[in-house]
Parts: sequence; structure tokens; C-alpha cells
Amino acid sequence: MNKLMRQADFIQLPLYVKGKVRDVYDLGDQLLIVVTDRISAFDVVFEELIPDKGVVLNSIAAFWFERTGKIVANHVVATDPAAYPLGLSSYADQLAGRSMLVRKIDMLPAECIVRGYLEGSALKEYKAFGTVGGIRMPAGLRQADRLPEPVFTPSTKESSGHDINITFEQLSQLLGGELAGEIRARSLELYREASAYALSRGIILADTKFEFGRLDGQLVLGDEIFTPDSSRFWELNEYEPGRAQKSFDKQYLREWLETLDWDKTPPPPALPEPVIAATAAKYREAYERLTGKTLP
Repeated sequence: MNKLMRQADFIQLPLYVKGKVRDVYDLGDQLLIVVTDRISAFDVVFEELIPDKGVVLNSIAAFWFERTGKIVANHVVATDPAAYPLGLSSYADQLAGRSMLVRKIDMLPAECIVRGYLEGSALKEYKAFGTVGGIRMPAGLRQADRLPEPVFTPSTKESSGHDINITFEQLSQLLGGELAGEIRARSLELYREASAYALSRGIILADTKFEFGRLDGQLVLGDEIFTPDSSRFWELNEYEPGRAQKSFDKQYLREWLETLDWDKTPPPPALPEPVIAATAAKYREAYERLTGKTLP
């Protein structure tokens, strides 16, 4: 088991971006992504760390990038620290399992979300307008019902605060019709591939999000893919539409936070040890169920 990591400040390279969970370092035409054990909810980063979370997120993403490379190219160069340049291999013990060397790509200014089931903001939209992503849905759908077909519902990428859902027509205005159509097609194909595989492992992939970029004119998948932080995973054996589902993502943490008198702004409340342990167990189970491997 890796030691807990709050930040990767032992790396003596320029910091490219510090996200809620990831520390990304600039290697020129490549980036080093290090996934820490930080956790965020409602866009607030908590003080407590979640054991193994960084290894789980990075290892699941690596698994899916390898599995879906036939659908669309991705940014991964290497996941073995022994292959990293610029002396980074000397940090192999700290970086093993929780890091990824990737190509630097020109990221598109949109989140590509695919929904196969009615939950989250899609449920709110449906209750208000009878649509999902602006697309008319059948009447009488319940929370967590499977949609007739997976739906592509893009959003903006905001530097602060919540992303804003947009229609495909708005995405086409933002990116151009041809590129918007291509990322919609790739997103739906990726979702269908992963959803079928997850079902074979007893897990429902309810919805997920992707980020694409371009490199030398080629569409490239970047960021993370099909992790518990970017996707909603449900237990198939306990699936029952009409209510919230048993989840493998950080929804457990969100639901616990909803029981508190907290306005979802910093500073966050302290996480008690049982909540930390239960959240960590959710992440580990997601990895082991999806990959069929035991977490190293």
C-alpha cells in the first residue's frame, strides 16, 4: 500500500496546474500527472486524505485508457516511473501506481458527458422540462431509470464554480459542427464500450464525463476516464429505479455531507474516521470489481 500523499511537491519541475486532486508538472511537450489522496466534494477540497484514493483513480484510468485505445487515441505515454525522463525515475517509490506521463495536448473548452440513466442534473432537468440535454424524454420516468438511449449532454469548463450544461447546438457554435459531431460520436462509443464491460462485472455505469483535446490535428482523449471521480457507478444486484442507488463513487461522502448543517463553502467540515474508511473502501472496491485485480 502506498503512503498517503497530500501533494507531490518533492518533484523539482515547474507546476503546470494544481487541481483539486491532481498535481501536474510541465516537462515541455509532456506532462507528469500525479494523483494525490486529496478528496473534494461540492467543489471544496477537504483537509483529510483518503487512503489509496490516488492509486485507485490513476490505476482505473490507466486500465480504461489501454482498453479504449482502439476507439480514440489518448494522451498516455507511460505509467511505469522507471520509464519517466528527467530523473523522475528516482521517485519511483512515491510515484508508482499514482502517476502517468502524458502528451501535452490542446484541450477543448468543453466537458463531454454521457448519461445512460436518469440521475443528478439530468433528473432535475427532466422533472422541470421533461428533457435531458434538451432532448425530449418519455413521460413517467423515475429516478435512476435507464434512458431509451445514452444521451450526450455537454457542458462548459469553468475555471471556478460549477460547469454549465449546454445543448449540442451550443457546443457546435463553440467548437464547430464537425468537431462537435466527432466528439459526440466518440463519447457515445466510449460509453457503450465501458457500460457493456461494467455490466459484465456486475456494475452499472450510469453516467460519465470525458475531456478531449487535439494534437497535430488529431482528436485525443485526455484527463481521466471512467474513474469513480468522473463517473457514477452503481451496484447491479441492488439496482432499483425510483430511488438513489448504492454507489461506488464519492456519492457516499456527498450523502453524508448532506446530513450536516454545512453551506458547501470553505472551510469544510472535518471527516470522521468511519467516513474516511468507508469512502476508501468504496474506491478500492470499484478498482477490484472493474479490473478483476487486487489493489497493490
